[in-house]
Amino acid sequence: MYTIGQIAKMMNLSVPTLRYYDDEGILINIKRDNAGNRIFDDSDVEALKIINCLKQSGLKIKEIKEFMDLCRQGNSSLKKRYEFFLSQEQKVLEEIQNLERCLALIKYKEWYYQTALLHNDEGYVKNLDKNNLPKEIQEYLNKSKIKEKNN
Repeated sequence: MYTIGQIAKMMNLSVPTLRYYDDEGILINIKRDNAGNRIFDDSDVEALKIINCLKQSGLKIKEIKEFMDLCRQGNSSLKKRYEFFLSQEQKVLEEIQNLERCLALIKYKEWYYQTALLHNDEGYVKNLDKNNLPKEIQEYLNKSKIKEKNN
């Protein structure tokens, strides 16, 4: 069993955040001691890991609560919870692709400005033939391009 302070430190969350999660019904079955203080167990730690993951993957508290409500339904909601994670996986993969494009553009621009500084002339870089850039830089430039979605 853990106190709210121990859980806050363990999960890198604030005590008010944990209280908010409990008050909003996001946490399932939080127990209380004789003094009315919240007590957490290992199943609560696992639930908080899922909540943190969902939050980091872009879900709003309302959406996380909807998922936790599905958990409360037990076996009858297994298929919906599975589909929920399939959908969330797709969103995370798309975000990773977006971040990879962003990183490629950053790497290209680092090279761009480093080269411009080396020649003390941005025009020098602008006038370079894109097909004659170093292979790694061409790859960054190509990877940074936005791909069209197939409809």
